[in-house]
Amino acid sequence: MSMELSSRHVGIPLKAYETAVTWRQTTNYAAALGDDTPLYLDDSQPGGIAAPPMFCVAVTWPITERIAEFIESAKFPKEIINTQVHYTEHLAIHRLVRPGDRLSVQGRIAAILPRKAGTLFVIRYDAADADGSPVFTEHIGGMMRGVRCTDEGRGGETLPVAPSFEASGAPIWEAPVFVDRTAPFVYDGCTNIQFPIHTSVAFARAVGLPDIIHQGTATLALAVREVTNREAEGDPRQVRAISCRFTGMVIPGSEIRIRLIGRATEGPETHCFFEVLNIDGKHAIRDGAVVLGPA
Repeated sequence: MSMELSSRHVGIPLKAYETAVTWRQTTNYAAALGDDTPLYLDDSQPGGIAAPPMFCVAVTWPITERIAEFIESAKFPKEIINTQVHYTEHLAIHRLVRPGDRLSVQGRIAAILPRKAGTLFVIRYDAADADGSPVFTEHIGGMMRGVRCTDEGRGGETLPVAPSFEASGAPIWEAPVFVDRTAPFVYDGCTNIQFPIHTSVAFARAVGLPDIIHQGTATLALAVREVTNREAEGDPRQVRAISCRFTGMVIPGSEIRIRLIGRATEGPETHCFFEVLNIDGKHAIRDGAVVLGPA
């Protein structure tokens, strides 16, 4: 039986979600990445510590993990949720998350679009602090494989335009990073971003994977770490936006190569374009971009 999804569901809101951020959560996230940036760990500094930019995905994971429960519509075909895999990520960082923040997250279905592989299903999350000031905006896209979009789709024009770059020639720099066999277990335990394809060999093989795979957001976070250290003098306060497409697997116990393939300056901002190759030389991440601005 074929599965279908109509774009009439675009605009449906999600149940509101609130959470309090602790220092243990933010420091654990940095530790999961092996990132010893003082702003993440040294609480003796004036102003205290902050979370790595990618910590935002840990804030919204409790919603994403149970997205069917959060969609406020009895008509949405929630049985198709399990067909999706994480395909696109876009984070707009209005300011870094800090321990002590009380965040309110409002979500909605932002876009449903037909694609060759199935249907692209995009959720938008807007996170604000206790004063109502914006902290971050996330657009997370799932590819619903084998699900046919029954119309031309809706919402595409509302999605953020991620900067793009066509690489030519050698990369500006390349950073080899070894992903330890324990890495997905550490990321799972330190972030509470839990899914068994990352930590259960038996489950991963049962669903057709050759082995457990490194979390996509963990691979992305390692790339953001390298770009921040090399292009922003290690200052994460310069990170304005992060975007990419997840296009391949990283098997723990192997090396990845994070490559800066271009830069572009637009006003006060610098767009840093990157890609991540797995041990087989295939793209684990394509169309990667980190936008940097004045701290």
